[in-house]
Amino acid sequence: MNSKTKKIVTAALMAALICVATMIIKIPSPLKGYLNLGDGIVLVAGWMLSPAYGFLAAGLGSALADIFSGYVLYAPATFVIKGLMALIATYGYKLFHRKVAGLPSRIISGILAELTMIGGYFVFEGLLYGFVPALMNIFANAVQSVVGLSMGVLLMKIPMKSKL
Repeated sequence: MNSKTKKIVTAALMAALICVATMIIKIPSPLKGYLNLGDGIVLVAGWMLSPAYGFLAAGLGSALADIFSGYVLYAPATFVIKGLMALIATYGYKLFHRKVAGLPSRIISGILAELTMIGGYFVFEGLLYGFVPALMNIFANAVQSVVGLSMGVLLMKIPMKSKL
């Protein structure tokens, strides 16, 4: 199998994992959204894949989960927000890895990516429902961020130990 085929297959697998992880546990949030476990794998996609493949895997996997779960209105924003999360995880890790190797660079890049998710959904829901009601989801998205970052850091131990 050539290199490009491996990259496409890996990105497709990551998109599927993101979709399933997002759909497997859904806890409704105040403004018609939901908390889920997909962020951990979104971060892993950012850390493992190239920027373009990471963006597409995270965006497509998350948006498909919204569509399959009946949150079609959220799908376009989710595609962009989760794709940006993967990009920020990728570039943040590369930037901080030069200064602090390993776990700290993953944590810093993951925090930046999760802050992007919180801000992205705040703006999207603010435009939809008003910015005062959108404030209600900041806490729920922050909880999802902490769980996602923790899960992503733990999941990265698998490819690191197996030399993927």
